[in-house]
Amino acid sequence: MLIDNHGRQINYLRLAVTDRCNLRCNYCMPSEGIDFAQNDRLLTIDELKTVSGILVSQGIDKIRITGGEPFVRKDLMVLLRHLASLEKLKDISVTTNATLIGPHIDELKELGITDINVSLDSINRETFERITRRKQFDVVHENLIRLITEGFNVRINFIVLDGQNEQDIIPLLEVMKHHKVSVRFLEEMPFNGGSKKFNAIKWNYKAILDHIAETYPNYTKLESPKTSTSINYKIEGHVGTFGIIPSFSRTFCGSCNRLRINATGDVITCLYGKPKANLRDLVRNAPNREGVEEVILNAIGNRAKTGFDAQKEHVGTVFDNSMTSIGG
Repeated sequence: MLIDNHGRQINYLRLAVTDRCNLRCNYCMPSEGIDFAQNDRLLTIDELKTVSGILVSQGIDKIRITGGEPFVRKDLMVLLRHLASLEKLKDISVTTNATLIGPHIDELKELGITDINVSLDSINRETFERITRRKQFDVVHENLIRLITEGFNVRINFIVLDGQNEQDIIPLLEVMKHHKVSVRFLEEMPFNGGSKKFNAIKWNYKAILDHIAETYPNYTKLESPKTSTSINYKIEGHVGTFGIIPSFSRTFCGSCNRLRINATGDVITCLYGKPKANLRDLVRNAPNREGVEEVILNAIGNRAKTGFDAQKEHVGTVFDNSMTSIGG
């Protein structure tokens, strides 16, 4: 069992398999992209297997695969097959933009990997294409509907962007009211590769809820797990639910149970903090299991208490990175 220096059990790993993405969302990176890591700096699938296996033996029982866009890696299913074989791993999930998942939906279902988060910041074609800078609306829509109709546990992640997509908050809830889907609205964060800086946001979690309540006053707050990052609600008459994630306000830090490892092997104990170590050399060539275990224990034992404390570790450069390089 992994326990951090604040008494919090760490059982959830967000494992990034690539920093590349086939979209260019304007809140994530500049239009020309970022300096993506060279292939030889990325963890190989075998190295990702090794890292995940060691962490599961240390007490991680939930792994979310992230990117970049995970399905950019053509060998991703090799890793997912391996994870599905780990008896101590209770929960495997994937966060995706749903552009490339289509050919893999059947196998994902066979493997029991049915928890899928779809990043979707608009249900309007024009707005979607303006935000993503790509023409992938039809593909995303088709794959999303397929995931829903085939019984996947789908969560839609919608980042509320002032002046860009707030007009789609209510229409998205209306479209999804007949489906067993959780629509989660996230506060914007300044991890955009340095293309935009801000110290405050208009659409914080309270503003998002107030906006929803104007149209749907008959909602109830749901009981959520202590470690949940989202505050969850149900609207009367809706099959699904909605949630709000205070990703910028960081109200959930006190119960954080997450560890991140990015695509190049950096160990990140907080999205807002500096990497604590790198595992690549420890698992490349002659894998050093004890070395990896020691690095993880040291990182977990020196976590910042909150995201605001973690931000102080590199306050001048914390927002220079793109979300795709941090691990989603």
